[in-house]
Amino acid sequence: MDGSDVIRSHLPTLPATPGVYRMIGADGGILYVGKAKNLKRRVASYTRTEGLPNRTRRMVALTRSMEFVTTHTEAEALLLEANLIRTLRPPFNVLVKDDRSFSYIVLGQGHAFPRLMHHRGTARRYGEARRNDLFGPYASPALVGMTIAALQRAFLLRTCDDATFTSRTRPCLQHQIKRCSAPCVGRVTEEDYAAQMRGVRDVLNGRSAAVQAEFARHMMDCSDRLAYEDAARWRDRIRALTALQSRQDINLEGSLEDADVLAVHAEGGTACVQVFFVRGGRNQGTRAFFPRHDRDEDEAAILAAFTAQLYEDTPPPHRLLLSHDLPDRALLGEALTLAAGRRVEVEVPQRGPKRRIVEHALTNAREAHGRRMAERSAQAKLLAGVARLFGLPGIPARIEVYDNSHIQGAFPVGAMIVAGPEGFQRNAYRRFHIKDPAVAGDDYAMLREVLTRRFGRALREDPDRRNGLWPDLVLIDGGLGQLNVARTVLADLGIEDVDLAAIAKGPDRDAGRERFFLPGREPFQLAPNDPVLYFLQRLRDEAHKTAIDSHRARRTKAMEHTRIDGIPGIGPARKKALLHHFGSSTAVAAAGLKDLEAAPGISATVARRVYEHFHG
Repeated sequence: MDGSDVIRSHLPTLPATPGVYRMIGADGGILYVGKAKNLKRRVASYTRTEGLPNRTRRMVALTRSMEFVTTHTEAEALLLEANLIRTLRPPFNVLVKDDRSFSYIVLGQGHAFPRLMHHRGTARRYGEARRNDLFGPYASPALVGMTIAALQRAFLLRTCDDATFTSRTRPCLQHQIKRCSAPCVGRVTEEDYAAQMRGVRDVLNGRSAAVQAEFARHMMDCSDRLAYEDAARWRDRIRALTALQSRQDINLEGSLEDADVLAVHAEGGTACVQVFFVRGGRNQGTRAFFPRHDRDEDEAAILAAFTAQLYEDTPPPHRLLLSHDLPDRALLGEALTLAAGRRVEVEVPQRGPKRRIVEHALTNAREAHGRRMAERSAQAKLLAGVARLFGLPGIPARIEVYDNSHIQGAFPVGAMIVAGPEGFQRNAYRRFHIKDPAVAGDDYAMLREVLTRRFGRALREDPDRRNGLWPDLVLIDGGLGQLNVARTVLADLGIEDVDLAAIAKGPDRDAGRERFFLPGREPFQLAPNDPVLYFLQRLRDEAHKTAIDSHRARRTKAMEHTRIDGIPGIGPARKKALLHHFGSSTAVAAAGLKDLEAAPGISATVARRVYEHFHG
């Protein structure tokens, strides 16, 4: 059956209720996820292909089966649709193509002296969200870091983990530089610390004016009592709070306490959605998104799909201000209200201060879109230059670059980075821990293992090359020897249509004197000022940096493993207590039973367990 017949065969059993449907291709991949107020009526519309856009007709033609889930309401269907789109990433849906996560400020609970910390990732499913206070989202981790630093100076909260807090016997450096009140050693009472926590909550909720006025009263009181050092400390805290306010104030006529502003600009088959995050009347950063969509999608449809997916795992604010009206705006508000457990208003302001900030976001969307198009144009020229240089059949859409790293054979790793028309595709990077100990230190053997694992898996998982994850060019950091290894691996696997090249550092490893190796060609160099040479150097350097970072992370993790690890009953806190008391795991192993019992936090039972572990 063709796609229309497949869809038509499901109609007799479909209910006229809200739900979500999935269109599935011949290979089992999800082509499209959609929601409907009436499943039967919505799915039936796909059988009348004459009136459908070309994109939709193509999707129907590829459909070989369908799956359905009914829901109680259309709002529930919208939430489920957004969840499935983000999870399954079907090619015919508008996708929020942004792998970066949002950042949040977290105030811990369940501890006498809660910590102030930075969380990056999902908020709604964050494991401690129900026990902690979560503030955000913030558009960038850097802004969260600056905010936490300012809050530390203003309120002296701890940022250390609980294990470090428990093991401290004297104040740390944070206390010395006046960023922590040292609750770990009793320098502040629970009541005073709780007051500091309330101050942080007030500031993050937009009530910083009252907090600053209270700080000023304390400063004047200290000054009146001639306690000038205490007055100076309150002055420094006021300055920290003022600096925080100056970084986060947003110029806005009127009041906008808790809202996100979303504006979309589409042109030339691509779109940019600019989001302003405003919480407590303060700007918490902006971010430009570039969702993947079909060229035929209009701006309102792009914005509708984007908004539903954005808040699938991010708590929505009380109000959304949109640049375009949506066909299902009321439904979107109902769905977000259902997800948030409180009322969420979705507005399209037409005049006044709110419209002005929407216009500001729209201007930013146009400018970000223009910059993105300019970057893509420059990237396209460089990729075209690479195609000419290496004699490729077309402009490469995916370049994979490989490099290895080790120190005298220890902790060997391989790295693969990916670049294409959008620049570096960091979500596609791969790190390989070398499994065969016999090849550690042998660059050729390490490269052979990495390439065999990468392309062997590709042959198993995508032999027909449908998912777009096969490279058009493989670039090896090395010379003729590395190139020959890559040729042998691909030949052994029966892969004949992947182009290979190697880039070797010049004499004395000078940048600009690199030599290039291709199968069947003599090595050659490029002019030192050639833009294509700079581009290939960037690719090579990114692979080298990724390999070194992976090696360093593996080495650090191994160094953190001590002889104490693996002893039953010895967790991070007791491990740290033993190492602080004895200085090293070797000294712990050599300690007597009485010495172990004298360590802080180590009971007689635990001490005997540690002693017997080392002495049988």
